[in-house]
Amino acid sequence: MSANTTTRKTDNVLAGPILRRLESRRIVFWLATREPCTWRLSIKDIENGAALVPNATPVRIGHHCFLYLLDFVLDSDLPADQALPYDLQWRQKESAGETENWVSIREWAPDLCQDGHDLPQFVKRARLASVLHGSCRKPHYPCEDGLVAADHWLNLKANDPASWPAFLMLTGDQVYVDDVAGPMLTAIHELIEELGLYDEQIEEALVPDSQTLYKSEYNYYRRSELLPDVRPNDPLRKRFFEGAKKPVFTTSSADNHLVTLAEILAMYLLVWSPVTWDCLPEGLPAGLSPEETERYRKERETLTQFIGGLKSVRRVLAHMPTLMIFDDHDVTDDWNLTADWEQTAYGHPFSRRIIGNALVGYMLCQGWGNNPDAFKDETLKKIQAWSQSPTKPHQDDLIHHLLHFHHWEYSLDTKPKLLVMDTRTRRWRSERNLNRPSGLMDWEALTELQTELLNHDSVVMVSPAPIFGVKLIEVVQKCFSLAGKPLLVDAENWMAHKGTASAILNIFRHTRTPAHFVILSGDVHYSFVYGIQLKSQRGVPHLWQITSSGIKNEFPRKLLDTLDRLSRWLYSPRSPLNYFTRRRGMKINPFKPESASHGERLLNQAGIGYVEFAEDGKPTYVEQISMQKRTQFRLDVPEESSLTPGETQ
Repeated sequence: MSANTTTRKTDNVLAGPILRRLESRRIVFWLATREPCTWRLSIKDIENGAALVPNATPVRIGHHCFLYLLDFVLDSDLPADQALPYDLQWRQKESAGETENWVSIREWAPDLCQDGHDLPQFVKRARLASVLHGSCRKPHYPCEDGLVAADHWLNLKANDPASWPAFLMLTGDQVYVDDVAGPMLTAIHELIEELGLYDEQIEEALVPDSQTLYKSEYNYYRRSELLPDVRPNDPLRKRFFEGAKKPVFTTSSADNHLVTLAEILAMYLLVWSPVTWDCLPEGLPAGLSPEETERYRKERETLTQFIGGLKSVRRVLAHMPTLMIFDDHDVTDDWNLTADWEQTAYGHPFSRRIIGNALVGYMLCQGWGNNPDAFKDETLKKIQAWSQSPTKPHQDDLIHHLLHFHHWEYSLDTKPKLLVMDTRTRRWRSERNLNRPSGLMDWEALTELQTELLNHDSVVMVSPAPIFGVKLIEVVQKCFSLAGKPLLVDAENWMAHKGTASAILNIFRHTRTPAHFVILSGDVHYSFVYGIQLKSQRGVPHLWQITSSGIKNEFPRKLLDTLDRLSRWLYSPRSPLNYFTRRRGMKINPFKPESASHGERLLNQAGIGYVEFAEDGKPTYVEQISMQKRTQFRLDVPEESSLTPGETQ
């Protein structure tokens, strides 16, 4: 990548537009540009043909890079369930008085249009009739990209707006900050140099600043060696990046863990847009060992395929309202898993900076667009203070603020209501043993959740980790937790903490909470669907756990087959083990994927999930969409006589 001395119409916009929050009288876009711009939006037959002007304050993140959240407010409701072609136009600040200098989206992003259309379009659904959802998109994992599959699928529906999903829900791990391919790190540094993304000082580390880090002999595949030790406790390297040594339940690697804010922001641009991939240098970084050289070349091959799909990714994000929530890899593996982890990681300035930088990146590139109103005041003031003067005090102040920020969750007043849960920053910490897994939400957060649920007939909840998971895997995680090794197996599930488990199950049992719950989740790198009834209920399920994972990641195939089979044997309907679970008061029925040939309940197929809802909020159709095939889950309700107390897994 080489620096440009002039900005052409086709390369000023680096990433986006990503359509974020879409309401009856509100449209929000996220973009990144090389130069500061003014914007306007034209939608056919809307607002009497007048161009809409947004509330938009640029956030400068480098000498030649600006982030925008364009918030358009309308005077009247958008028409529902019809295609709305739009033209998002920009012009450079210095040409603000010259109306002829507006650049149409037809000029700066001509490849965004679906087949047979000359403008991108969106659809405002009257109700939440269907959604796309998924998690875990690792660029260098050797499989197809589920967002590419989503674009191809949506393109086939370009002329049928009534069949479009209400939104695309990304349920965690949109980026892997802690698991980065060598060639991706090369591209990140090339982009940092081209855009002049801000440097930073690093406290109490072997490298004093970002430029020294980039030139260090530890830069590629050896970053874990730069991490500090905290004595007399175990080395922070062992605790903070334990994922590099996990043999069973995750394939995380900390060798190229991102450190600086510039690295994290560059990665967001690279995973969402083809524009930033001007070129990837053909050579190899200096100083690689023979093993690292071979690894770099293999990762480059996989990454080349990923880059080839980014035009499709950019297109689907421009057409579908896209909502997001973090999980661990958006910040780091094992993020806030135990109280002891928190004390260790936040107790050292270097590790605190790494975590804080990832959270700043999440806020700017994901959280801001989910709920713009939550960041209007103090947060944006601190962002602008850092943007205008990117010094260490301003960066530390911003990080301190976000580490104590408690409004990452959000909701949409759809029908049924959508609730997106923060299961990472408001943990219920174990007081008896700091090494035990923390609950995914604390008592205060769960109380607020229950209040949100009151007086609704149905609700769709987004929990990055499944509330009802595979029991055998949860038992294995509990065994490691009892042995004092929860970090080895990512031992974080809703049932791992007694208080959290009891509180969330009591919410589902409460007489004033909704009659129908649908829980959308990801995290686990496989997909499944459960129907759940209270023990006293008859008829259709009260809850549905629908998990789709990953978008570009999968579980080790043979291992998952073994766990699936063992779980069906050990937790069959008549197994006495069911009575020892926290969910023994519920009946859980897994629905088979249509591809199951030997009774499988778990689907190991990277792609994107699709769910349709009835008027009363019950799911009526579930499938996993990938580039090669579409796999439906059979939602046939079992006979009453086939259900017995306990779990049918």
